[in-house]
Amino acid sequence: MTRLILALILTCLAWAAAATPIRIKDLVEFDGVRGNDLIGYGLVVGLNGTGDGLRNSPFTEEIMTNILERLGVNVSGEQFRPQNVAAVIVTATLPAFARAGSQIDITVSAIGDSESLMGGTLVMTPLTAADGEIYAVAQGSIIAGGASVEGEAASVVEGVPTAGIVPSGARIEREVEFELASLDTMRLALRTPDFTTAARIEAAINAFYNRRVALMLDAGTVALDLSATNDLSAAHSVFRIENILVEPESRARVVVDQRSGTIVMGENVRISRVAVAQGNLTLRIEEAPIAVQPNPFSEGETVIVPRTQVGIDEEAGTGLAEVPGGMSLSEVIAGLNALGVSPGDMIDILNAINASGALHAELIVR
Repeated sequence: MTRLILALILTCLAWAAAATPIRIKDLVEFDGVRGNDLIGYGLVVGLNGTGDGLRNSPFTEEIMTNILERLGVNVSGEQFRPQNVAAVIVTATLPAFARAGSQIDITVSAIGDSESLMGGTLVMTPLTAADGEIYAVAQGSIIAGGASVEGEAASVVEGVPTAGIVPSGARIEREVEFELASLDTMRLALRTPDFTTAARIEAAINAFYNRRVALMLDAGTVALDLSATNDLSAAHSVFRIENILVEPESRARVVVDQRSGTIVMGENVRISRVAVAQGNLTLRIEEAPIAVQPNPFSEGETVIVPRTQVGIDEEAGTGLAEVPGGMSLSEVIAGLNALGVSPGDMIDILNAINASGALHAELIVR
């Protein structure tokens, strides 16, 4: 009964969410307004003996030597093998309209055999984009997301101590040129392409301006004529358009996560007339060997006599339940819960209903 009540509450929440208009900025991406991925190869110092083994990671020794030589320290030919340094890959995202001098977060990940980056400091590392140009420089103390404890006979690792972040760890040195003010047209790319949603976005924008400003090109694209908005600038047009409310359309979809037993169904899921029977078989095997001892003062040996008990138990199923056609989401959930099945069995039932052709929705199994 509790499961049924919970399912109905979740259904009501799903209905409320589906009926709530959403801002256009949460449904689309504006063409050209995007981030850029950055990557760099650097060195972390100051580790407490958890750095790379230089014999197994020769690239760490190479970058360490190059950094020291740039600082005027000659270590050529020296047996310099510290254990407090580690080679890392540094990644970051350069946000749209980021200006020189701004700071962004970075992620640092070990690429050698370092055991932990906790307590380390990233040495100045240039970050490049896909075009090979340097757009930011990273440096700072690393905040690792795990812990590692080691003793003489055992060790425990929790989380991932070989990766961490540096908040505001990179400073932008070069800007990505994008002149929004010079644009006369712009495209809106829907995050979930759908003709109905695109048409609603077009209608909402045109109704807001009371003129033809937007035009749906396909299920995932709506074109904007910024010159027809008569706003002060393209930025003002984007500001006004992105806050227009639109009710998106969603496809009938059932998402199943077999590992966690999670099932998520959309509002428009429908099931045709179908009969469902559910039950389980339990195979039971028990080994109870008996040791037979020889007679006293005899030369016999102890013999192990195997004894096996095998049985098959069939749990009482729910019987054959008929599901009427045209059921909605709430009725599907109530019906499955009324059968008293577990999440794992419910997943099997949904797969079987889909295989029979009675489930009129896209079934996604992960």
